[in-house]
Amino acid sequence: MKGIRERLQAELEKIIIVDTHEHIMPEAARQVCAVDFSYLFGHYNTSDLISAGMPPGLLEAVRLPIHRYRVAYNERIRPQRILAKPDREDMTLEEKWQAVEPYWEAIRNTAYARWTLIAVRDLFGCEDLNRDTWKKLSEAVAGSRKPGWYSQVLKEKAGIQCSIVDISTPEVDRTLMAPVMRVDAFVAPRSRQDIAFLENESGEAIHGLKDLVRAFHESISRYIDRGIIGLKSALAYMRTLRYDKVTFHEAEEVFNRLFLHLGEGPSWLEVKPLQDYMMHQAVRAAVDNNLPFQIHTGLQEGNENIITNSKPTHLINLLVEYREAKFDLFHGGYPYVHEWVTLAKNFPNVYPDLCWMYIISPHISRQLLHELIETVPANKILGFGGDSITVEGAYAHSRMARAVLSDVLTEKVSEGYLSEDQALDLAVRFLRDNPASLYGLTV
Repeated sequence: MKGIRERLQAELEKIIIVDTHEHIMPEAARQVCAVDFSYLFGHYNTSDLISAGMPPGLLEAVRLPIHRYRVAYNERIRPQRILAKPDREDMTLEEKWQAVEPYWEAIRNTAYARWTLIAVRDLFGCEDLNRDTWKKLSEAVAGSRKPGWYSQVLKEKAGIQCSIVDISTPEVDRTLMAPVMRVDAFVAPRSRQDIAFLENESGEAIHGLKDLVRAFHESISRYIDRGIIGLKSALAYMRTLRYDKVTFHEAEEVFNRLFLHLGEGPSWLEVKPLQDYMMHQAVRAAVDNNLPFQIHTGLQEGNENIITNSKPTHLINLLVEYREAKFDLFHGGYPYVHEWVTLAKNFPNVYPDLCWMYIISPHISRQLLHELIETVPANKILGFGGDSITVEGAYAHSRMARAVLSDVLTEKVSEGYLSEDQALDLAVRFLRDNPASLYGLTV
């Protein structure tokens, strides 16, 4: 088994990855955010810090530059999630460490912490993040603000040829990334302010539902002209993934009620028929333009979310109706992993995507890969998406993904389920060929 593992690991290291999902900030934004060790608490591990008891306002004070970036990002993507306000804006570096230390020590057991430490060790030359290293690490983070860092981390160290990114703009570094368009603002307006945002986004006056649909489709056409390669929805953070079939008249009645509110607007439940109608429009647009449709299923990043909103089986009516669509279902559907696998097995239009999974739980990811290999056709499985706002996070996640995939394939060969050649073929499919084929990328 040792010999099998060593041979497979060596071959896996050579595979160039097509990364299905990232939120990597523009390099100019990183120049502002990468000031000290707090930069490494920009994503995911913050959820564990809060779960361990860290006050949200204190957390946002510690990571103030990242906080400002994420607030601006949320304002662009609408509907947005609201971050806590920082308790203060003048913390010294030592005060930041003192604030984080007890909670960091409490979350060391989690995969999010392991993900952080891989970046700390491999990219910044520190063996650990603790009271003896935070100053050295801060210096290393600040010193990494130099030209070529993104290419060095993604291509040279992570072996990622292309990252498909959701950052609310098609203006990305095309040598490293390819963009998708998030559709949620058009699918889920809830107020007059949201309509005004969409008018500004589309350049169209929106007075009725027909106007909204037209503005949506014209916006998609403009984004296609600017190089998007897919559509994306993350509305499981806000509402159920069940998008019922409703008539134009039912949706129009809801749309008209938006103009009766001067404030926030109707509740999510009241506005659901309009959103359901617009989601069907979005799927049809994906079909008409031959674009894969990425849908967030399962665990939501952050705290105190409603996990039952995100069951992948809520999507069955869409999967049944739109057979021509290509649904890229994210995150293993965790914790609804078996239902998610079943959808991929039963529906030709479902592509199971393991993005985010390896840092949620390497153990569950191993189990899930075993199950996928035994149940789902090999040409559909999408093996990696870093799902990070930082290049360092994408790198560290890729290391965990290669390790988990190596473990699983070694076990499959050792038990006689696969030959070594078959195992390597699967690795190439999962990490490179399948996502490249689905998104029309040349690698």
